[in-house]
Amino acid sequence: MFEHLLVPLDGSSLAECVLPHTLALAQTLGARVTLLQVVEQADPSGGTRAIDPLDWQYSEAEAGAYLHEVTERLRTAGLSVAQVLLQGDPAERVIDYAQTEHVDLILLSSHGRSGLSGWNISSVVQKILARAHISILLVPAYHRVTSDLTALRYERMLVPMDGSQRAECVLPLVGALAVEHNSNVLLVHVVRKPELPRRASPSREDQALVEALTERNHSEASLYLEELRARLSPPADVHILIEEHVAATLQHLAVQENVDLVLLSAHGYSGETRWPYGSLATSFMMYGNKPLLIVQDLPRHAFEPTAAELAAREHGRH
Repeated sequence: MFEHLLVPLDGSSLAECVLPHTLALAQTLGARVTLLQVVEQADPSGGTRAIDPLDWQYSEAEAGAYLHEVTERLRTAGLSVAQVLLQGDPAERVIDYAQTEHVDLILLSSHGRSGLSGWNISSVVQKILARAHISILLVPAYHRVTSDLTALRYERMLVPMDGSQRAECVLPLVGALAVEHNSNVLLVHVVRKPELPRRASPSREDQALVEALTERNHSEASLYLEELRARLSPPADVHILIEEHVAATLQHLAVQENVDLVLLSAHGYSGETRWPYGSLATSFMMYGNKPLLIVQDLPRHAFEPTAAELAAREHGRH
């Protein structure tokens, strides 16, 4: 499924929270790993300026030594690792490299050298998420990480399912990780009660119809998840919940069940495929606090440039 993993680093300890996940995924999938660092130099106005040759040589040497040290740590653990050093805007260089080199999965720390903030993800990460159009592993940098890269185990994984074939694209990966890590997999479906957009209070007949549809959807979801459960080895646990808010319910469950990883498709049953992610994936990225692996179910050529991208190409950056 994933043959080439890209790990952007910036020299900070926060960014290194992805390294145990890199080892866990690469070993499970037999994937090769590329460590990437982008050297930039900002001017006082917040833009970029030409780098002085001496400054560049120093920055390049410092970044190169850092990448070499991390590379050796991963190679010692048995991984096939390459290292790449680039210059420019971090988000743009990461996206360009990932697309040019046919990367299958980008592993991102939520924050890096700029430090933690009140935002769930940094601005650089947000840019990569918006335009990479590639599967993503997003790791909260505020989680404590052990220095032992081999210690991470995905003991509990949460896998939301909405009944769509798109959502099922994560199952091969779930199965591989479950076998490798002897994981407890939680297959979850949230049944929403049908809405009645009326100003007046619903009648008894309306309420009876809502309850009947909810019960039917619950029964169908039960049959569906049991079918999926039989396809996984080891078998998964099935959770069916009746709640109003799907994303909030799933995020609460992830915390309550103390899961080590949430896996979901970029789009589901109702996902708008003009955009990189559906509402559930977006909610987990913006507000979730568990390691999140989003499998991009659409090919890169399926995404059209946004109006902002087209304008930038036409008029250039000012």
